[in-house]
Amino acid sequence: MRARESADMADSTTAYGTREPGRQPEGGWTIETVAAELLRCEDERIERPPFTDEWADLDLDTGYAIQDLNLTKRLERGEKLIGVKLGLTSRAKQQRMGVHFPFVAWLTDAMILPVGDPVPQGRLIHPRIEPEIVFVMGDRLEGPGVTAAQAMAAVETVWGGAEVIDSRYKDFRFKAGDVSADNASSGAFVTGPIGLPPAELDLATEAVLVEVDGVIVDSATGAAVQGHPGEALALAANDLARRGHAIEAGWIVLTGGMTDAVFSPPGSSVAMHFTSLGSVFLARGADPDDTAPNSPAGQGS
Repeated sequence: MRARESADMADSTTAYGTREPGRQPEGGWTIETVAAELLRCEDERIERPPFTDEWADLDLDTGYAIQDLNLTKRLERGEKLIGVKLGLTSRAKQQRMGVHFPFVAWLTDAMILPVGDPVPQGRLIHPRIEPEIVFVMGDRLEGPGVTAAQAMAAVETVWGGAEVIDSRYKDFRFKAGDVSADNASSGAFVTGPIGLPPAELDLATEAVLVEVDGVIVDSATGAAVQGHPGEALALAANDLARRGHAIEAGWIVLTGGMTDAVFSPPGSSVAMHFTSLGSVFLARGADPDDTAPNSPAGQGS
């Protein structure tokens, strides 16, 4: 299923409004002003200190309220909701960022990176790249109480992918409220050439090699993502249920970085080589055999 088809299925007919505002600071930042500032920083490629330096009570749920408000703004300016992403699902990422639990955030069609395109340096602040196991959903998945087995039963196909994460915070320094507000450091994403039914894969042992400029710099298996990517999918469904949402049929789900993210300076070449799911190339034109027209996130325009 192409990403555009998923986008059409997940158009903004469902209302994704903000949560009830939590505790507001006396003067200074509010849910509304932080949301506006984050979108401004994204649009103008400006980094800033984390808001928790000034607003100590910016907690996880308040950050999600900011995230939901900015989703509404994205839909109002013409973006389409196509799925969700998880952040900080692996121990490597949690240790690096100093935040020790995962986050859920939104994907829109504006985040799709066409296959073969370079990392969009011109619209990102300090991009990093990480390998992901990606699901395209066959059925709606609604928590609470979703198990990994139930989550995997709702998956239509599995893909290898790469997420280009970015952050509006200087040096990727943030706390839980900051990163949830910032849509879990969303930037862009692309998927590889091979989509398989989940029954044909052992996702806990599906391996990836991370290559930068011809050198293998990292590796991992799907077990790095909460023990199994299906656990991450269940976590997303249950967390969204707490916020009044569900994962819809046709949506794309990025289950979280399998390894630590690598920097992508201009001119570098990055590839993610999966055992069964093919290879994903960034920062250079991909070979014809490396891509396929049915890649779910490869047909952005």
